[in-house]
Amino acid sequence: MPAQGVELDQVFQALADPTRRTVVERLVTGPASTSELARPFAMALPSFTQHLGVLERAGLVTSTKQGRVRTYQIAPGALAVADGWLAEQRGIWEQRLDQLDTFLVTLKEQR
Repeated sequence: MPAQGVELDQVFQALADPTRRTVVERLVTGPASTSELARPFAMALPSFTQHLGVLERAGLVTSTKQGRVRTYQIAPGALAVADGWLAEQRGIWEQRLDQLDTFLVTLKEQR
């Protein structure tokens, strides 16, 4: 499988979880520490950090550590890969729908 396909799979797998989607949505507003990101969720910190690891491996977030505080921020590159794939699929389906519309108009005119 091409490298871009693997990356795309990781992005969609990471975004399949509602906790991880919420984290991504939060990080769009700016960087945040692990504890700040974990605060709204009713789960143990080790479990939550596993979610952050999935997001980081998928390339959706990056982190830096200063002292004992790890801060996460959004990494838009992986989202751009997913957006490109979705735009390609949207284009294919729009073309197919246009062809169907043309066929139906022609069929109606023939009656």
